[in-house]
Amino acid sequence: MAARLTLQDVNLRFGGITVLHDVGFIVEPGQIFGLVGPNGAGKTSLFNCISGHYRPSSGSITIDGDEILGSVPALLARRGLARTFQHPALQLHSSVLENVLLGAHTRLPGGPLEWAVRTPRTIRSERELRVEARDLLERTGLGWAADLPADELSHGLHKGIELCRALLSRPRLLLLDEPAAGLPHTEVEQLIHTVRAIRDDDITVVIVEHHMGLIAALTDRVVVLDHGRKLMEGTAAEAQSDPRVIEAYIGKDAADDDAA
Repeated sequence: MAARLTLQDVNLRFGGITVLHDVGFIVEPGQIFGLVGPNGAGKTSLFNCISGHYRPSSGSITIDGDEILGSVPALLARRGLARTFQHPALQLHSSVLENVLLGAHTRLPGGPLEWAVRTPRTIRSERELRVEARDLLERTGLGWAADLPADELSHGLHKGIELCRALLSRPRLLLLDEPAAGLPHTEVEQLIHTVRAIRDDDITVVIVEHHMGLIAALTDRVVVLDHGRKLMEGTAAEAQSDPRVIEAYIGKDAADDDAA
């Protein structure tokens, strides 16, 4: 069942620097929710707080009402949270299929001893997971690459591998960090189709993305961050026409141009 994610007054500080300031919003079960803003707005830092890679200085983060603030990533994976990263971390000399299977570590029965001995139950589970992993690759257009070494594929396709790996954990809440970065138009269209199918499988999706066409095509609601603060919340169309959002993006672009 898709999860509800609730953030309330989340603050993150590193020394004297405030990265996130009183950020809060609710993502309803089954939504595709966008997190947008200019570079340096705090989007990935917020993802790191939700996924347990950072511990917020204060605030509350809950999944279906259960507090997860301070939980480690491994525990959150067992509670149904999965995420992808801006820069996929793959075993480049292993096959695409083997990389995807790494996402199933929370689903193997037993424990390390049983896995090492390779009991009949472990062997049966591994066989079933391989079939499921190949099916995921087929559904996302990567079936042809299942047995190829990951380093023979482009960076854009690495993102697809990482997405399949996340999905193999059978998440209820999926965080996607810039999944369209570096993808050509045709692969962006495939990504839109894939994310819609993920939502239809009863998974809540939160997506960080600069590709506003993708955000507009996919999301039910968005939150815009700027300098670690929540600037506005609404639909993608409302965000694109909001003067505060336009100013935040134009101001950032102008600063970048001046620095260049």
